[in-house]
Amino acid sequence: MGLTTVLAFVMAVAVAVLVAAEKAGRRALVLVSKPVASLCFVMVGWILYSPSHPYDAWVVVALMLCMLGDVFLMFRPAFLAGLVSFLLGHLAYLAAFAGRLPPNSWPARWALPLLLVSVAAALWLGPHLGRRRSPVLAYLVVITLMVWGAGSVVLGGKGPWVLAAGAGLFYLSDLAVARDRLVVKRFASRTWGLPAYYLGQLLFALSVGR
Repeated sequence: MGLTTVLAFVMAVAVAVLVAAEKAGRRALVLVSKPVASLCFVMVGWILYSPSHPYDAWVVVALMLCMLGDVFLMFRPAFLAGLVSFLLGHLAYLAAFAGRLPPNSWPARWALPLLLVSVAAALWLGPHLGRRRSPVLAYLVVITLMVWGAGSVVLGGKGPWVLAAGAGLFYLSDLAVARDRLVVKRFASRTWGLPAYYLGQLLFALSVGR
């Protein structure tokens, strides 16, 4: 069994513990299990990283920024700091994808359905944003571009399928976070949102070195 497989298994266990801890309101367990799960996907990317590949470097940077965002989001007053960390992480992913396939080659047909979904998400979230309107909408724009870039790289034959799958899962998980943090706080959002997020990040990490 390779080290990446072991890390993926540890991450899966940590995520299961995290979901159970969230449901039971075990704050201390959340503060332990969430960083452990996040550290696992960063370590997978780091193990597969090749210094000669700029793509790998950008993805590892993105994974580390997302791990930082995970830590910030454990503390409600640090919501905006977490949002900025994830926004920077998406920009790093965009830089990685642009290195594989120039943005002017990204097909518009892949962007249209994403745009429609994101506009619908903006309209849904709008009444609940208040002072957070600008950063949240900026984040929505950047993650939409990230998903478009990932899909374009895969469709262009410049990257493995895990990129598109990881981006899609990341996007869906962010909708779960938005619903839970901004619209209505319900555990159901975390039940599927957390596993989707961690699986998405793991798939990004597994694209390193390929």
